[in-house]
Amino acid sequence: MDSTATAMPADQTKIPRHTGPGNAAIFDAATRQRFGQLYPEQPHVLAHALGSHPLLELDSLAALAGRLPESSIEYNRGDLPIGVDGKPGATGLSIEDTIRRIASANSWAVLKNIEQDPAYEVLLLGLLGELRGEIEVRTGAMLRPQGFVFISSPDAVTPYHFDPEHNILLQVKGSKVMTQFPAGDARFAPDEVHETYHSGGARELRWQDDFAAAGQEFAIGPGEAVFVPVMAPHFVRNGPDSSISLSITWRSDWSFAEADARGLNRVLRAAGLSPAAPGRWPRTNRTKANAYRVLRKLGAVD
Repeated sequence: MDSTATAMPADQTKIPRHTGPGNAAIFDAATRQRFGQLYPEQPHVLAHALGSHPLLELDSLAALAGRLPESSIEYNRGDLPIGVDGKPGATGLSIEDTIRRIASANSWAVLKNIEQDPAYEVLLLGLLGELRGEIEVRTGAMLRPQGFVFISSPDAVTPYHFDPEHNILLQVKGSKVMTQFPAGDARFAPDEVHETYHSGGARELRWQDDFAAAGQEFAIGPGEAVFVPVMAPHFVRNGPDSSISLSITWRSDWSFAEADARGLNRVLRAAGLSPAAPGRWPRTNRTKANAYRVLRKLGAVD
């Protein structure tokens, strides 16, 4: 979701350590405990009590879309294959009309970086604040919190891709099935694709039909969420009704180090070498990451 994956960690946002929106717990104690046991590498379904939040109603989201900059809005046709090349294009409707008419618009839309709006920032930071303890004990400081809202027509497909953030996708209305594939497995996302992505390339991946048998399906409806590890390839099929989902994401020192190690590997590969892929957590990838950061500071790489 965040295409600036190789940037150095930003200053930590002050995220509250407990209580969600309205000071009511959205993730109960059992959910937080299970999340803490499985984070950051094991995908799993979580329960949430966000309910039908007024900021996540269609009219509120259409109004938010009108306030966000164009760079924070993406919407495409819904009747897409799992694998696509490039951007497939929209339906001809405006983003506001697409959202209000999502039940019949044959589209999926994403509103990016909703924390640009003060009310949505409070919502995002409240949710992440409930999980801060479980997160920071494993991967350190919670960095660069970001939120994304997905509004999808019935049966819409979000094609095969990966993202650089730790991510929890909360289902608010409707249902969907996310199919995930093992993070760090070059069969599903070749090392060269990772390296290109971290130098500004696209996040869409090349799909092969024989991948399907290796995917793990996570079906979620209202009150359920799914955790997605950093760079875990996945695609999403919406259910028979229109859908609203909220994605709450964050970065960590580990995820930034993984990205910068990929950056160094790109340099090494261009020099004719065949570098080993970065290790998954709890490997730190610190040596390669620091080397790449020195090269960037010296202006030797973009």
